[in-house]
Amino acid sequence: MMHIEIDKNSGFCFGVVYAIEMAEDYLKEHGSLYCLGDIVHNNKEVDRLEAMGLKIIEHADLENLKNATVLIRAHGEPPETYRLAMENNIKLIDASCPVVLKLQNRIRNAYDEERQIIILGKKGHAEVNGLVGQTNQEAIVVTTEEDVDQLEINGPVSLFSQTTKGTKLLYEIKDKMEEKFDDFKFNDTICRQVSNREPELQKFSDKHDVIIFVSGKKSSNGKALYQTCKNVNPDSYFISDVSELDLSWFDGKNSVGICGATSTPMWLMEEVMKYIDQKVNDKVLQ
Repeated sequence: MMHIEIDKNSGFCFGVVYAIEMAEDYLKEHGSLYCLGDIVHNNKEVDRLEAMGLKIIEHADLENLKNATVLIRAHGEPPETYRLAMENNIKLIDASCPVVLKLQNRIRNAYDEERQIIILGKKGHAEVNGLVGQTNQEAIVVTTEEDVDQLEINGPVSLFSQTTKGTKLLYEIKDKMEEKFDDFKFNDTICRQVSNREPELQKFSDKHDVIIFVSGKKSSNGKALYQTCKNVNPDSYFISDVSELDLSWFDGKNSVGICGATSTPMWLMEEVMKYIDQKVNDKVLQ
């Protein structure tokens, strides 16, 4: 009988929980709601909410939308989105994560002090777009230490980070920028609820023979946390859905750990657990 465990620390962060609860409450009362971009980077959870009446739209759609209600997801939005909503008489349900809103405010204040803003993040990511928007599109986004080497800036510089980046890379970039710039200010703006999952996942991955990491393929956080598992346990596998499981992964194994990203719903990990239990343990019993 193979032991199967779900990581109790995996699943939605509080910002995602807050956004989904706001969407569900509105949908139960009104039956339909627009959402600007995927409410969460997990296609299965998006499918579930779409079945309740959630309609995903892109920023281009917002320009032609009038007299409607639109949810802003946890990633946050740039000032331009709020301006456009006001022009088009769009009511916004703002589910921006409080941690992201605080970061936006800090970046705006530093920009107002005429400092060059550098943001460690993924270019084009929804949260990063919202952060760059606080600086009239003048912030510079870096993803690697090599990007820092290319920077040529005269004047004061401030470093911030997308909330879901890893602390190790952030502090490596901070050290490099401290050497490079005379007037440099560092801001550790990583969400600890997210960053603390790395050491927890390392322990979890080490105690099981096989790790099944469940995440949407669009999730940056999912890719990073999966790599954390893989570095500790080579028998770690990334799946988005039960259908992607390969039962040969469990041959000769005594325990499997199931975990996921901050955008992975608990119900999906439970579905994976149930499937493995039925296919592997039931087969053993027959």
